[in-house]
Amino acid sequence: MTGSTPTPQDLLEIAIRVARDAAATAARMRAEGVSVAATKSTATDVVTAADRAVEQQVRDALRAVRPDDVVLGEEYGGTEAGAGGVRWIVDPIDGTVNYLYGLPYCAVSLAAEVDGEVVAGVVRNVSTAEEWTATVGGGAWRDGVRLRCSTETDLGQALVATGFGYDSGRRLHQARVIAGLIEDVRDIRRMGAAALDLCLAAEGRVDAYYEKGLAAWDLAAGGLVAAEAGLRVTGLNGEPPGPDLVIAAPPALFAPLHTRLAALDASGGP
Repeated sequence: MTGSTPTPQDLLEIAIRVARDAAATAARMRAEGVSVAATKSTATDVVTAADRAVEQQVRDALRAVRPDDVVLGEEYGGTEAGAGGVRWIVDPIDGTVNYLYGLPYCAVSLAAEVDGEVVAGVVRNVSTAEEWTATVGGGAWRDGVRLRCSTETDLGQALVATGFGYDSGRRLHQARVIAGLIEDVRDIRRMGAAALDLCLAAEGRVDAYYEKGLAAWDLAAGGLVAAEAGLRVTGLNGEPPGPDLVIAAPPALFAPLHTRLAALDASGGP
């Protein structure tokens, strides 16, 4: 395949194989016992030995089948791809704190990007083996079932997922946003893994999702799954989704949720 231009489906098939093997490694390492290997932005922003081992496994597996591609990962960074080249975006364990504590809400997230557009992605829950996939224009799927987002039209009846940053100042600002939003929605959920939150929104297990502070590896695969399931995935005020804010909501909920988040300065703070 290295001598031809891959289709999104070609790339998805590679991503699925690699992500399944990576998730199996993460599950095995969790069963054997896990400890903190390092911290990143704060003392609560942890890295486990499994994060590093799983990302290295993904890199090695991709290099074996597509040696000319580049990889961007949470643990080891990466570079941009050249024109027409493929860049893989990996979060080896999204939800590392859940993984550390043995909570069954963590995932391997792997996406393929061509010319700056994510064209294929897979998110696999390490604990449950649930797996969400998507290709650009090809829909979002779980276990052979095509996904459609929530049909809820009333923000007051919407179950909204979100997440918090590790910096205490950012968390304080995010708590203020939730305090202002919670009276306008059914309830809030904070599960601790952005890729999985986006996938749950894709199949309507939550109605919408928003969060500040997502990196490319948090968003790439889950964001494609959400968009292909019919969610609008953007930032605030016409900005693209990214570190300042990601909103993923069905068309009927997007405008009222966006209006409240803008009023609450959800993209502001540290």
